[in-house]
Amino acid sequence: MEILNRKAGFDYTILETVEAGIALVGCEVKSIRAGSASIKESYARAKGREIFLVNMYIAPYAQGNRHNPPETRERKLLLKRSEINKLIGKVEQKRLYLVPLKVYLKKNRHVKVLLGLGQPKKLYDKKEQKKQRDIERELRREFKL
Repeated sequence: MEILNRKAGFDYTILETVEAGIALVGCEVKSIRAGSASIKESYARAKGREIFLVNMYIAPYAQGNRHNPPETRERKLLLKRSEINKLIGKVEQKRLYLVPLKVYLKKNRHVKVLLGLGQPKKLYDKKEQKKQRDIERELRREFKL
């Protein structure tokens, strides 16, 4: 099961990617396995010496009990200390953003998130990308006939 952030590639130029684990509660893992999660509006940020995933939506598990955690709580990302220091340094010095690109199950057991170190695109870059995509679509349509 993969949960993708399609808007991240359009809004950011991804310079580097990092795989991280997420600290979750059992019923959250079951909900992710069922595919009822979203990372559209989420982002990662440093808080102290740790990195948290903010605003990731995980729907309450249907067969869970009344102790289901809140849907959009902050979730700690599990990274090595050297990776955390490197990411925090790049975010602070180069004004980059940590954007979740995809959430997936690794070996059908562990939930991982692929973080991208991204630089926001300018409006004219987005327009140019959209124009190129439209041209390619038209060419494919022409040659298909």
